[in-house]
Amino acid sequence: MMCIQNKEMFKKTLLRSGVLVCLFLAGCGDKYYYLGHTHMKKGLYDRAISDFNKALEINPRYADAYSNRGYVYNAKGLFDLAISDFNKALEINPRYVAAYNNRGYAYNAKGLFDLAISDFNKALEIEPRYATAYNNRGYAYNAKGLYDLAISNFNKALEINPGYADAYNNRGHAYYNKQEYDKAWEDVHKTQDLGSQVRPEYLNDLREASGREEGGS
Repeated sequence: MMCIQNKEMFKKTLLRSGVLVCLFLAGCGDKYYYLGHTHMKKGLYDRAISDFNKALEINPRYADAYSNRGYVYNAKGLFDLAISDFNKALEINPRYVAAYNNRGYAYNAKGLFDLAISDFNKALEIEPRYATAYNNRGYAYNAKGLYDLAISNFNKALEINPGYADAYNNRGHAYYNKQEYDKAWEDVHKTQDLGSQVRPEYLNDLREASGREEGGS
């Protein structure tokens, strides 16, 4: 939606109801939101934040703008700022599934695994087939040493999305922690077959623990 109007049209708009003015301004907010989303996808995070800021100046109750700015803060490692934005998005829309998941991601990154699990639970109550939330909850369980619960969550993520490389990789770590090295290797190979990288440090640890080379027996 274009935000520019000629002067006469703008004057007429101002004389109309506040609803029409609000719609005009919301359209400008949408422009900045979509610019921010484009910059976010390109990894231009500072430009994306600037765009989301402008969208929120125009529409302070723009839940998507808060959520996406929080996503960018997560990507920059600014987890407290991210959590603050997800809080605001959820205040506006208490059923915002992605905001629960992404706030849980931030809690995971801060080592606040119980808070993370609570957010993933809420996301899955709203959207029971949200593979990403199962994967992230599995990560939190793995970090807490609850390996069977972690594996169960990764299994569920893979049931929903059989091509989910991160879920294979994370399940492999859980098997590694359980000293089930053959299963860990299987998940390494599945991860690689899907075109994803496995950290060399993890592969070295797995080789040493299992007493075998990758792909060996």
